Amino acid sequence: QVQLVESGGGLVQAGGSLRLSCAASGRSFTTYTMGWFRQAPGKEREFAASISWNGGTTSYADSAKGRFTISRDNNKNTVYLQMNSLKPEDTAVYYCAATPAEYGLDDVGKYGAWGQGTQVTVSS
Repeated sequence: QVQLVESGGGLVQAGGSLRLSCAASGRSFTTYTMGWFRQAPGKEREFAASISWNGGTTSYADSAKGRFTISRDNNKNTVYLQMNSLKPEDTAVYYCAATPAEYGLDDVGKYGAWGQGTQVTVSS
């Protein structure tokens, strides 16, 4: 099982940027598709972005398209989420997750390993 630790969250003004990182340890990082999810207070956890094991395929939620970029560095066992043009509605706890699956990657249930989350707060 892979262990995941997120970092990089914080408080930012609307229009600003943040880069989240997720460091993985344990079983081979390159066997996993990686995803970023977020959960706002009182809401269900929702998909933000995913990236295939070699970085060749990425997918984004409509809310993230054009503003967020997911990437990974397999030499560093790390996945990133660059978030630009942040809005107050992006405020949430952001989680990275790992799955061996290659399809249905917007489904929370596909992911078996999760980090503890990092808080992102966007002020208006």
